[in-house]
Amino acid sequence: MTIAKDLMVNDGIRARELRVITDAGEQLGIISRQDALRKAEELNLDLVLVSPQAKPPVAKIMDYGKFKFEQQKKLREQRKNQKIISVKEVRLSPSIDDNDFNTKLRNARKFLEKGNKVKASIRFKGRAITHKEVGQRVLDRLAEETADIAVVEQKAKMDGRSMFLQLAPKADKK
Repeated sequence: MTIAKDLMVNDGIRARELRVITDAGEQLGIISRQDALRKAEELNLDLVLVSPQAKPPVAKIMDYGKFKFEQQKKLREQRKNQKIISVKEVRLSPSIDDNDFNTKLRNARKFLEKGNKVKASIRFKGRAITHKEVGQRVLDRLAEETADIAVVEQKAKMDGRSMFLQLAPKADKK
């Protein structure tokens, strides 16, 4: 999408000859810049350079103020419709106690309810890495406890000395 700031208007156009298009989309052909400016002035509109790289450059006769307003309106609409999803991390350990697990579970549920994704990670220290199944059980338990509000986006997998699980909030059924 072209943003109105980078367009040249009226006297800002430096090309000698232009391919001119009217507001209705009708081609006037290749005419000099002075003739194009005169034609735009007769119609009480602006001459806007829409394609400066073309040979010859393409200019359009239009209401520049209205065009700029429409562009800003489209950009505002796009910003309004976008949704930012961030990934929050919850760190667990293979030998986590029930109360600590419940605290981490509460945090994960809070993140999921706000619409964020949750990355649960377990860092294995020392010889604990020889018992990966213990960490796997902790992550599986977290996935089960959040099953009502989340789906497993990425199953638990090892990456170096850590094991990761990614949860995403369930889509709203409207």
